[in-house]
Amino acid sequence: MPRVAIVTDSTACVPPGLIEQYGIFVVPLTIIFEDKAYLDGVDLTASEFFRLLERAERLPTTSAPPPSVYLDAYRSQSKGTADIVCITLSSKLSMGFDSAMQAKEMAKDVLPQTRIEVIDSLTAAPSLGLVVLAAAKAAASGGDLAQVTQAAERVMTKVNLFAVLDTLYYLAKGGRVPKAAAWAASILRVKPILCITNETKGEVTLAERTRTKRKAVERLLEIMKGRVGTTVPVHVFVMHANVPEEAERLKQRVQSQFNCAELYVTDFTPVMGTHTGPGVVGVCFHAEAPAPT
Repeated sequence: MPRVAIVTDSTACVPPGLIEQYGIFVVPLTIIFEDKAYLDGVDLTASEFFRLLERAERLPTTSAPPPSVYLDAYRSQSKGTADIVCITLSSKLSMGFDSAMQAKEMAKDVLPQTRIEVIDSLTAAPSLGLVVLAAAKAAASGGDLAQVTQAAERVMTKVNLFAVLDTLYYLAKGGRVPKAAAWAASILRVKPILCITNETKGEVTLAERTRTKRKAVERLLEIMKGRVGTTVPVHVFVMHANVPEEAERLKQRVQSQFNCAELYVTDFTPVMGTHTGPGVVGVCFHAEAPAPT
């Protein structure tokens, strides 16, 4: 059994098989859909969510888990190990990091023998998933608390998220990306590319805009080549919001053009889909981190 347990939240979009393989504990966020609360990925799958979204008269809202939920996660994971690393969605996008930190303080009284490290990933979605996966692999290899934390932090500085939105409607309505409303008002037919990288410091940025989705996907691949090249091993998640066929096509192109150390397709979770709408397709990636010296 690993010496360090890994906790994250449902926005990480880690495929179920990897969650099971590495024993990752996933804390679900909450979606409020027409006065009914759903736990992300527990009460509502991605496909079910997007079907409901198409018929919704009001846009859903989301909320971070309260400290008590993180404390329950720590209590559960402490049964198998004395050390826990909790990696959360960017604190610029959610209160989850604050909740996880409050739960860490609460745990000092109820779990005095458990050491807990809480990391603000400064990223989101499958980019968060790649940080979590790096930590989980380090733990599975026998790493201690410091080594697992360092593995996560190395990937945090290298990971990139670039995604094509089918519409700016949901992002503009949510108000979290100021430029979204301006772009939506000025250009009716636009396929924007959003990003979260080390340079954006945990915030979502609208990077570019194209007239068609085909051109936007071409641009995604160009951006990826510019950042990691085509020869260095890369770790990649291809993500999508209810467009699995598009994601599979993008996966095949990534596989043919890059030296993929690992490559997975994953759903954009309902919580993330609340803010982007359906039709999103994108890539999250980082070059293989050098071995620690």
